[in-house]
Amino acid sequence: MEKLSAAVKRQVLENMFVKNYKRMWPYVKPVWFRALLTLLLAIPVGSMDAIIAWAIKPYTDAVMIEQTMTTSWYIPVVIVAFTAVQGGLTYILNYLNTWVGGKITNALKADLFKKLLTFETEFFTSKNSGEILVKFSTNADSACAGLLSNLKTFVQRFFTSVSLIVVLFLNSWQLALVTTAVLLFAFLPMAQLRRRVSPVLNDAMMISSSLTTKYNETYSGNRTIISYNLEKYQENRYIDVLNKHFNLQMKVFQHTRWLSPVMHVILSVGIALALWFGSHLILTHQLTPGEFVSFLTALILLYTPMKGIGNTYGSVIMSFWAIDACFKMLDMQPKIVDRPGAIEMPKTHKQITFNDVSFNYLADVPVLKNINLTVNHGETLAIVGNSGGGKTTLVNLLPRFYDVTSGSITIDGTDIRNFTLKSLRQNIAVVFQDNFLFEGTIRENIMLGNENASDEQVQRAIKLAYLDEFVKTLRHGLDTHIGERGVTLSGGQRQRVAIARAFLKNAPILVLDEATSALDNKSEAIVQKAIENLMQDKTVFVIAHRLSTIRNATKIIVVNDGRIVESGTHEDLLKLECGAYKMLYDMQFKNTEEEKTE
Repeated sequence: MEKLSAAVKRQVLENMFVKNYKRMWPYVKPVWFRALLTLLLAIPVGSMDAIIAWAIKPYTDAVMIEQTMTTSWYIPVVIVAFTAVQGGLTYILNYLNTWVGGKITNALKADLFKKLLTFETEFFTSKNSGEILVKFSTNADSACAGLLSNLKTFVQRFFTSVSLIVVLFLNSWQLALVTTAVLLFAFLPMAQLRRRVSPVLNDAMMISSSLTTKYNETYSGNRTIISYNLEKYQENRYIDVLNKHFNLQMKVFQHTRWLSPVMHVILSVGIALALWFGSHLILTHQLTPGEFVSFLTALILLYTPMKGIGNTYGSVIMSFWAIDACFKMLDMQPKIVDRPGAIEMPKTHKQITFNDVSFNYLADVPVLKNINLTVNHGETLAIVGNSGGGKTTLVNLLPRFYDVTSGSITIDGTDIRNFTLKSLRQNIAVVFQDNFLFEGTIRENIMLGNENASDEQVQRAIKLAYLDEFVKTLRHGLDTHIGERGVTLSGGQRQRVAIARAFLKNAPILVLDEATSALDNKSEAIVQKAIENLMQDKTVFVIAHRLSTIRNATKIIVVNDGRIVESGTHEDLLKLECGAYKMLYDMQFKNTEEEKTE
C-alpha cells in the first residue's frame, strides 16, 4: 500500500511539473525566438568539449609513439581556437539567457501583481507583508530564473554528454561500456531527492517571509521602537527568526546536498575502473596511448559536471516548486468579485438602505447584528459608540471592503452586490483616519482622485481642502515630493491632501472614518472646515470621535456591541436620560471643561 501511495505521489508531482511547464508557455511565447536561440547555442557550446577531447588523440600518439610534432603541431592552436569560440558563444548564450529570463520574470510578476490587486481587504489582513512579497515576487524570480537556466543547462549538458560518449566509444567501446554503466548507476540516488526535499520547502518559504516582515516592521515602526527602547526586543525577535531560518536552510541542505558527494564517489569509481582497465588495454596493445589520453579527457569532462548534478537537481526541484507556488497564487480567486450580469451603478441615487445586516469576521463571532438603517440622498448619518462596537465595520460594508454575512445593503432597491465593483467604488469617496499617501508628489497624490483633472480643478480642490496656503510655502509647490507614505507631511497636511483627492473624485457618497480624531485642536479645526466643504451635496456617513463635530448631522446612530442602540438628531438624543449618546456627550463635555480649567 505504501509503495502504491509513493507511486501515486510521484505521478502527481510529474503531472504537476508537466502542467506548470505548459502554463509557462504564454510567458515564453513573446520571446520564443530568443529563447530558442539560447537553447540552440547551447548545442555547440556543449559539443565543443568533445572536439577538444578528440583532438588530443592524434597529438598524443604523434608525440609518444612517433616522437615528432611536425605532423600535429597545429592541434594546440586548434584547441585554443575552439576554446575561444566556445567562450564567445558562452557569453552570448548567457546574455540571451539573462535577457529572456528577465522578460519572462517581468511578465509573470506583472500578472502576479495584477492578481494581488484583485484581492479583498480580508486577504491582506490575514497575511503578513513578508509572505505577500515572497508569494507574489520572490517566487517568480526563482521560478523563471530556474526554468531558463535549467533548460539551458540541460540542453548544454545533454549535448556535452552525447558528444563525449561518442568520443568514448570511438576510442574504446570496451572502456565506454564500463564507464557509462557507472554513469547510469550514479543517477539512481536522484530518485530520492525530490521526495525528501518537498516537505521542507514550504516551511523555508514561510520563514523567509517572516524575515522580510521583521525588516518592514522595523522600517514602519521605527519611532515606536526608538521611543519605547525596543531595540533589544526587536533584535531578539529577529535573531529568533534568523535561527529558525538557519535551521531550515541546514535541513534543506541535508535533504539536497548529500547527492553531490555520493555521485562524486560513484563517478570516481568509474574513473578508477577506466584507469585500471585502460592500462590493461594499452599493455595488451588493444589501445594506443593517444586513444587512452583522449578517452580519459572525455571521461573527466563528462564526469566533472555530473559530480555537481545533485546541487543542480536540487535547484531544479526548487524551481518547480516556485513555479507551482506562483500558479497557485494566480489560480486563487478573490472572495469579493462582480456577480454574473452585474450592472453599472447610476451616478445619482435617492436612498441607501441596510436591511437586517449582520456581519462577522470569524465564524460564530458576530460583529454587527441585524442592522436596519435608511439614509436618503443628501443626508448626513453620524455613527458614534464605544470603541470596538462595529462602527468602522458598518461603513466598510458599503464599498464592499467586506461583504455582509447576512441581510443586504441596497441603493434605490438594488443590492450593491449586483453593481460592478468598479462603478460602486467610483461612486464612493473614503477619507480614513490615517490616509495612505503614495511615494511621489502632492499633485500626483491629489490627482489619484481623477487622473484627467485639469489644473483648474486641482487648484479648486486644494483651495476647498485648505491646502493652498501650505502649498505656497513650498519651493516646488504641488510638485514637492512627500516621501514614502507622505512621511514629510504632518498629520493634518496628509488629511488635507486626502480630502483634496476626494474633492477631485467628486463621488456622490462620502465616508468619513474618524478623519479628525488623530489631530491636534488647531489641525482639527482646519481639517473640519475642509470636510464641511467636501460634504456639500453628498450623502455622508461619518464616524466621529468628537461629538461636537456632528451636531448638525441629519441623523445620529449609536452602535454598541454590533447593534444600533439609539437613533435620532443631536437634540433628540440629548433628551434621553441615561441614554448612551448623552453619556458619551456629557463625558466629552466634562473633559473639555476640565481641560479649559487647567
